[in-house]
Amino acid sequence: MYVGRFVVVGPEVGAYRVSSRSFPNRKVVERDGTVTVAPTEDAPETDNPYIAYNCLRCVDRPDGGETAVLGNGSHVDPIAEKLELGYPARDALAETLLALDYEKDDYDTPRVAGTVGEEAYVGVVRRDALLVERVDEPTLVATYEKDEPEAFAFGAESAADAAREAYDLDFEHAVCAVGVARTDDGFERALENGN
Repeated sequence: MYVGRFVVVGPEVGAYRVSSRSFPNRKVVERDGTVTVAPTEDAPETDNPYIAYNCLRCVDRPDGGETAVLGNGSHVDPIAEKLELGYPARDALAETLLALDYEKDDYDTPRVAGTVGEEAYVGVVRRDALLVERVDEPTLVATYEKDEPEAFAFGAESAADAAREAYDLDFEHAVCAVGVARTDDGFERALENGN
């Protein structure tokens, strides 16, 4: 089954995976604590604005806590910025997803996002709905087929396990993945580029 890009969020761990039929020549790279989806060196030139974006940011909140934001596009940055300003995670997700709306591509691709922190949430904005739900167990939301948050068996406890488990899930066209997990020292991140 092809579900496209997806996030899996649990209270202490999260993952994001790029799955793509059209643009498989991508990888995740870490830059200054932010993880970015970027074209590989052999990727063909494109002016598609949905190919490269930050998919994971960990931010400090004004209350002293830290939250990780995962997602499939340019909405990750404004969600993270709202959290840095003190917005509750639910509001940061809902306001940003509503403002940016689904992607205006040939498929009306939904935007999916999640947060891991004091409170874990997942959200999706589709052509026909905006859904944001608090997460008490691992929950998946994807751009296609599984575009409504649903409980999901995900046993990862570390960032490396989360990235690998997301990459290895039995959904078609895996390209790359990132995992994040809360530790006593903040968030750990791990990248999986299928190498």
